[in-house]
Amino acid sequence: MEASALAAAVARAAAVCSPRSSSSWPAARGARAVRCNATTEVSMAPPCTLELGLGAEMFNSAEVVQWESGKSVNAIAAAQGIRVRRRCRPTHPSEGVGADRAVPRSVLEQIVWDKEVEVSQRKAAAPLHRVADSAQRAPPPRDFAAALRGARARKAGVPALIAEVKKASPTRGLLRDNFNPVEIAQAYEKNGAACLSILTDEKHFMGSFENLETIRNSGVNCPLLCKDFIIDIWQIYYARSKGADAVLLIAAVLPDLDIKYMLRVCRSLGMTALVEVHEERELDRVLKIDGVQLIGINNRSLGTFEVDTANTNMLLKKRGDIIKKKNIMVVSESGLFTPDDVAYVQNAGVAAVSILSH
Repeated sequence: MEASALAAAVARAAAVCSPRSSSSWPAARGARAVRCNATTEVSMAPPCTLELGLGAEMFNSAEVVQWESGKSVNAIAAAQGIRVRRRCRPTHPSEGVGADRAVPRSVLEQIVWDKEVEVSQRKAAAPLHRVADSAQRAPPPRDFAAALRGARARKAGVPALIAEVKKASPTRGLLRDNFNPVEIAQAYEKNGAACLSILTDEKHFMGSFENLETIRNSGVNCPLLCKDFIIDIWQIYYARSKGADAVLLIAAVLPDLDIKYMLRVCRSLGMTALVEVHEERELDRVLKIDGVQLIGINNRSLGTFEVDTANTNMLLKKRGDIIKKKNIMVVSESGLFTPDDVAYVQNAGVAAVSILSH
């Protein structure tokens, strides 16, 4: 779709992207679903996505039939093994968390709830149609997946390096006082990083989209991954507008239909999606989704934040043949600090590793 045509489509769609329209779209077609009235449009694709030309065929799937039968966002997520609830303001007892249970059950759930508030505020300041237009006018994205393949080929099978630009984390606190994102990014690139991962979550990781944009404009040529907790397509468009070439999609947070839809949005923007899993059930879900190029296996549980570097090897031992058949590249994430750690996951067959270096 041409940029001007997309901008026009987004403008036409803006009127039906409001929380009220989003909450009523299944009912408008005779369905019985009860939508969350939260100000964030976080679950399943609203009708504005059809205006964006992102594929009406997705809305004829059995999953959407199940959605329209009246199941809540959290019920669908729970049925897929997702333990993170969405904190929306319900219009129906089965929908959302509810005031009597409005206490996060994990660090990840707290992060997601905070992210819902953040995204809602950002969308109020910069509506989807405006951000989508900015994304279309941004310089063309770099090929994140191709950069990983090329780096691995040049190093005779040694995993490509995705280097993280991260100031802080919930588990380790402030990682460095003299944090200069551009200097760090340039040093990573100079020392052989194939791609960079830029933390953009502000509240829990002290990251920012300003860091992402500054690095992109600094002359760094590595493809950039926007590492955040993506719950809404608005974030994908916003990341692209700030120079991101790829985004992280976390299976522990996103239902299958959300992942499918977000993959489609990424393809429409020329971006790569790194779909992250931690456990076998999440991996099985993702392997059933068409269009996945990159799977990240996180050695850190986002529920407990404990690290087990054997996690990558365990999952690849169980599902490596399917992954190879689908020609999917695997990235091992977290807990890799030494050459021995990298060699350990390399022997399991990973194409890349994501590492934070000081």
